[in-house]
Amino acid sequence: MVKNANDYVPARAMFIFAHPDDIEFGVAGTAARWVQQGCEVTYVVLTDGNIGSHDPEMTAEQLATIRRREQTEAAEVVGARCIFMGEPDGRLQPTLELRKKLVRLIRQHRPNVVVCGDPQFFYSDGYINHPDHRNAGQVALEAVFPASDSPLIFPELVAEGFEPHKVNYVYISFGRREANTYVDITDSIDLKLTALRKHKSQLGDWDPDERMRGWAAETAGHIGMRYAEGYFRITLKEDETLAEAQAAA
Repeated sequence: MVKNANDYVPARAMFIFAHPDDIEFGVAGTAARWVQQGCEVTYVVLTDGNIGSHDPEMTAEQLATIRRREQTEAAEVVGARCIFMGEPDGRLQPTLELRKKLVRLIRQHRPNVVVCGDPQFFYSDGYINHPDHRNAGQVALEAVFPASDSPLIFPELVAEGFEPHKVNYVYISFGRREANTYVDITDSIDLKLTALRKHKSQLGDWDPDERMRGWAAETAGHIGMRYAEGYFRITLKEDETLAEAQAAA
């Protein structure tokens, strides 16, 4: 069932993606909209994107510094905080160690919603999905369930003071799966574009305006909005604020 999720704004949301600019290309309109409505948004960027250049004069160390700065500035545009995990770009793996790190963050920040990519999206015509994207989605989902809610998977985290936390919803983007939830970004797409333009090392002279508005308009056409971002939403535990909003509708 397709849902318009605009009546729901989580108190806290965590966006877990592989590279600097992944969030801006895909889901920053949602992040901006939620921040505008009082949500505390945390970006978790797993790698520094430090192999994302074909410039023979560029080093991985220099590029990591540039891309962290660009991502920090992009997050500031929408009012999000940004956490960098420093995993190897181009070689990201959904390891148990990384899962534990994400579980620690989830228990620390206690998001109602985790937003991530689709680990099952391998390719489409003319496009092969980056393996880092898929592995980021996989490790995010594995951190959400069952690990973040279980006191026995990583008991040392409980000993450190990180009590189990059950996420209400997972919003999966970047995928082949048909969306069942749409977020209207008509009032936040300009912020999304401003944030995306911070990634100058990746965009070069290309203006993303037409492409990004086209994608958002195409997505919105499924539910009669102007601009939207679509997700497959997994409900793990209903949020009382959403239940109240639906009851009042």
